[in-house]
Amino acid sequence: MTDTYRTPILNLKAVVQETGVKPDTLRAWERRHGLPAPGRSASGHRLYSQRDVDVIKWLVARQEEGLTIGRAVDLWRQLEADGQQPLRDLASGVSAPFAGADSALGEMRRAWVSACLAFDEIKAKQVLTRAFALYPPEMVGLELLLNGIADIGRGWYEGTVTVQQEHFASTLAVRQIEALLLSTPPSSRAGRILAACPSEEEHVLALLMFSYLMRRRGWDVLYLGASVPQEQMQATVEATRPRLVVLAAQQLHTASNLSEMAQALQQMNVTVGFGGGIFDSLPTLRSHIPGHFLGATLEEGAFSAEGLMTTAQPTPALTAAPRDHQAALRWHRDHRLTIEAEVWKWMRPSGIEHDTVLVANEQFSRAMGAALALGDIHYLDHLVAWLRGMGPGLHIADDVLTAYLTAYRRAAEAHWDERGELIVRWLSAQVDAGTLGE
Repeated sequence: MTDTYRTPILNLKAVVQETGVKPDTLRAWERRHGLPAPGRSASGHRLYSQRDVDVIKWLVARQEEGLTIGRAVDLWRQLEADGQQPLRDLASGVSAPFAGADSALGEMRRAWVSACLAFDEIKAKQVLTRAFALYPPEMVGLELLLNGIADIGRGWYEGTVTVQQEHFASTLAVRQIEALLLSTPPSSRAGRILAACPSEEEHVLALLMFSYLMRRRGWDVLYLGASVPQEQMQATVEATRPRLVVLAAQQLHTASNLSEMAQALQQMNVTVGFGGGIFDSLPTLRSHIPGHFLGATLEEGAFSAEGLMTTAQPTPALTAAPRDHQAALRWHRDHRLTIEAEVWKWMRPSGIEHDTVLVANEQFSRAMGAALALGDIHYLDHLVAWLRGMGPGLHIADDVLTAYLTAYRRAAEAHWDERGELIVRWLSAQVDAGTLGE
């Protein structure tokens, strides 16, 4: 949980707009029941945290279920006294159902995953219909759809789920969240958010859900989707005039593309927020992006984005790539095609198919360029560890990886100069270890 979640920064007007509860009612709740418990500005005005907003929404939800405000507050106090968290997640902005709901929703998630793995679209839709009838749509999106896709993704990585099954489930999830996005009412708050994935990033589910969460909070969100080219971004920004651009990347090379897009946007004096799985796997990446890291979860991201929309904040300091990395990147770009051709020459005796080597060259060189551009060649270690951890049917044998890196090192050494020393040294360390990533 981020400290900003409990930081009082929202004025009374913003809270009324988000919760729909009248100012007099909020003051009465505070006076009579001690909930919410806002802070005060230097001039004495009420300031609320996002947690306060979520408490208010929780109380409203209990009233809608038939409780008086007094009984709702008593229930809150009792749950806290019993060591429970009345809110499902203190950053989510989503009310939690009563005890037992999490396990029931977990069962629904498992049923949905099973239906997807069986390619049973009707069953999957039935599960979702039941879930939406019982829980808030944000909760279904986050806990059932996104966590369900995460479960399926882990199955693919471990070799128990096919690509076809994963694509089928992702298609159903995207379709459902797109429907939720279309169902949101017109924005009620000033300022536009533009949400996009950078070039070559096709994983849209998290960004799509983020867009929905922000729409539910009343913001005008223009969702552009996957693999948005940087070349047309300036014209798009000029036409739409967003107050905030949110970019999402899940892979190392798309994080590099995101960085380039963020730099271009920064030159246009546009505020940039960013997030994605790769920034959780490699936290030091965050300091290499010219923008605001929004958080490790979608709930944190929505709250951080809201803060950027309501309060001007300085862009965090940017960590530039070291000079040796910049030089190595130029060397790699100069010699990449020649190196890749020679890699095939060295790999040919191994019996590996030419197309396989071509794909490996493309993916490895792309990752190499990204790691250098982002300032740490050891980001490649993450890729190597990921490859070594793949399950049956996907796993690349260590000896094959070592053979490939050996061939790449030989080709690099053939064109070596001091600019390429960093790359050759990293390759040598991997090869000399005998197994990659150790």
